[in-house]
Amino acid sequence: MSTMNRRRCAQWLLLSAATLAMSGCASLLDREPVRVNVVGVEPLLGEGLEARLALKLRIVNPNDAAITYDGLSVSLDVRGQHFASGVSNERGEVPRFGEALITVPVSVSALSLVRQALDVARGGSPRIDYVLKGRLAGTALGSVGFSSSGELELPAQWARP
Repeated sequence: MSTMNRRRCAQWLLLSAATLAMSGCASLLDREPVRVNVVGVEPLLGEGLEARLALKLRIVNPNDAAITYDGLSVSLDVRGQHFASGVSNERGEVPRFGEALITVPVSVSALSLVRQALDVARGGSPRIDYVLKGRLAGTALGSVGFSSSGELELPAQWARP
């Protein structure tokens, strides 16, 4: 094969690889964001002035490719103020067009608990608005961030004045 033919072949291969890479990037940009809902909150054993909760999350993947994760982090704001945060080194996969239930332990400061309890005691609703932000780490895409908002009802033992 002559040098000219090799050069053209190399250029053609490079152009083909670039085209494939760009079409792959375009398909990644078309991905819908994952949807995350808080489906449960259970008390855990805490230490000192901190409370611990098990935050149960339902992660819905509306895309045609599975999301494999190796760890996740979350931050929970309640009534517009930071309330809890946590991490988990859990590994798993959210199947394509599927969902997964993940439990993340979170820490709540005593000050955050007192603030929320005072609000409920003053006649505030035991239903609380929340904003959850987080990310699934270690995916093929690096990480997948998510944000969700909704309303939770406090457990009966917390809602008593």
